[in-house]
Amino acid sequence: MLYELIAVVRPGSLNEVREIARNAGIQVLRSGGVVRGYTNWGTFRLPKPTTKHQARYTEGHHFIMRFDSSGAVQKAVRRTLGLDPRMVRFSVVKLGEKLEEIKDVDGRVEWNNTQSISDSISRGP
Repeated sequence: MLYELIAVVRPGSLNEVREIARNAGIQVLRSGGVVRGYTNWGTFRLPKPTTKHQARYTEGHHFIMRFDSSGAVQKAVRRTLGLDPRMVRFSVVKLGEKLEEIKDVDGRVEWNNTQSISDSISRGP
């Protein structure tokens, strides 16, 4: 099954982000899974202030990891990330299960900077 991990790490050291991403990837690889790719989106503001591990965060460092693994491995990755005090928030989404669904999915996730037509019309010139 193909999964996408969207993770928000406390802002600060890029080495912490690398270590968390590397640990999650190693956990997938050791369990027989495949890491398709990582995408570093950098640090930006959270939609609302979040309290995690007795600290309040207004921004976080975002990264995405796409990986193929079994459900049990995905659950183990979630458990590991949930116990890490450097994590602010994370989510794992199943992108597909059958080969036809996942064969063309790239390992990299680009940020969408385009506006929809309805946004530009409502704002005016």
